[in-house]
Amino acid sequence: MSAGVAAPVSKDVKALLEKAADDATVVKPDYLLAEMTTMRAGGRADFFAEPKSEAGLSALLAACRERGLPVTVLGRGSNFLPLDSGVRGLTVRLSKAPFTDIKPGGSRLKCGAGAKMKNVAAEAKRCRLAGMEFLEGIPGSIGGGLRMNAGAMGGELFDVVETVRFMDPAGKVFEMPADSIEVAYRGCPLLNNQIALGAVLKGEPDTAEAITARMAEFSKQRWSSQPKARSAGCIFKNSEGIPAGKLVDELGLKGASEGGAMVSEEHGNFIVNRGGATAGDILRLIGRIRERALTERGIELKTEVQIIGGEDRDA
Repeated sequence: MSAGVAAPVSKDVKALLEKAADDATVVKPDYLLAEMTTMRAGGRADFFAEPKSEAGLSALLAACRERGLPVTVLGRGSNFLPLDSGVRGLTVRLSKAPFTDIKPGGSRLKCGAGAKMKNVAAEAKRCRLAGMEFLEGIPGSIGGGLRMNAGAMGGELFDVVETVRFMDPAGKVFEMPADSIEVAYRGCPLLNNQIALGAVLKGEPDTAEAITARMAEFSKQRWSSQPKARSAGCIFKNSEGIPAGKLVDELGLKGASEGGAMVSEEHGNFIVNRGGATAGDILRLIGRIRERALTERGIELKTEVQIIGGEDRDA
């Protein structure tokens, strides 16, 4: 979510934001985001903060509106590529309690947006709730998963979501039943301009042995076909008719590289950082793949990874 026009990085803005949050939130200026991403590439945020309460987050949004600062929400950085030129305004990550809480109750788990999906899968297994096994291998948080309707192994997050809690740009909090929210393949339009705060997930009772077996099988499938090197997960959304990875393979682009970025030899829909890759390297490689797909196959590939910075764009 972004809005407004960037303001210069300054100590008075940092102090204003910290005072607004009023929950001991530390605001860090000129913060390198590369280390916050699984790709380990990209530039700096003008300001970075990890609010410690919904009230603090709401107050930060209000202060940013007052100063005309854009706001970007970063999850666990698994599907996020900040441009080398940096991300203007305030970048927030909901990685502190209570945003990371996972609270079981009957056949449901109440999860904060900052809860890691693998931790949710582990808690579901502990509670003997089936249906969330596929989350174990997705290296992101519930908030990011909701925004992109994250999926793997034939399952999608909204398959198990009962209600969603979110905050609008004005800082107001809402809850909606999942069946009234529009979702699509790798997307939830509602959360393009709202901040996910958490969700209630619903599972089905099963034995610990059966759940453990499915998780083990999913893990085996994942690591037999996906690279272990640093990546941002799948780079492209699958197009109609052919999976993106198969298309890249057919185009002969496995192993193609730009600087430190390379198309994975294991899976064509992954770009890996083989050392020192910049966001620019990755974007040039994405551009080459998209151009070849369009000119040779007439397929316009859309990026699944979120490219953030400068003027935000949906590639």
